[in-house]
Amino acid sequence: MKKLGGQLSGELGGRLGRQLSRPARRGLLVVHVVASAGWLGLTLGLLALGVTAASTASPAAVEAAVRSMKLFADWLLLPLALLTLTSGLVLALGTHWGLARHRWVFTKFWLTLATTAATVFALRPGVNSAVTAVAAGGALPDAGDVLFGPVVSLSAYVFMTAVSVLKPWGPTRRGRRVRAARTTGARPGLSRSGTG
Repeated sequence: MKKLGGQLSGELGGRLGRQLSRPARRGLLVVHVVASAGWLGLTLGLLALGVTAASTASPAAVEAAVRSMKLFADWLLLPLALLTLTSGLVLALGTHWGLARHRWVFTKFWLTLATTAATVFALRPGVNSAVTAVAAGGALPDAGDVLFGPVVSLSAYVFMTAVSVLKPWGPTRRGRRVRAARTTGARPGLSRSGTG
């Protein structure tokens, strides 16, 4: 995976240019943070609706909860997931952080990609299954259908938020090589200008 990330970073980084301009970086950072916070908040809302659907005895409340989950899952989840993934990728490739230079960026990228895929292939089908079950006969939805996806997603987003704030683990091997190449490349220039 590290090799793939390095290749992806190198190829896309060359297409995007070396660095984003300061206004572009700031604007994109705002978009990324707002989309990420929206995705986190939406998942928290889905969890609240899922708990309601799994724990209430009122058929009307269960139906309202799962139908609301479907509305959010169908119209908001995937666009927010894709906006978060795309803005994060462009930020990583267009700034000094890079995609494969720092472990925290690399980890966030793969977790965002995995949770986006899980949204498409697990969370949305689970919500759709719950809606079908409720619509078919007013039966209570399976708790796994309405709780598993939001719990896993929320855990991943909280972890990614902590990683974004704390920036742990240091550089990757690729990041150390890039840093070393820059350092050794800068030294001869400094000594020449100092002697010249």
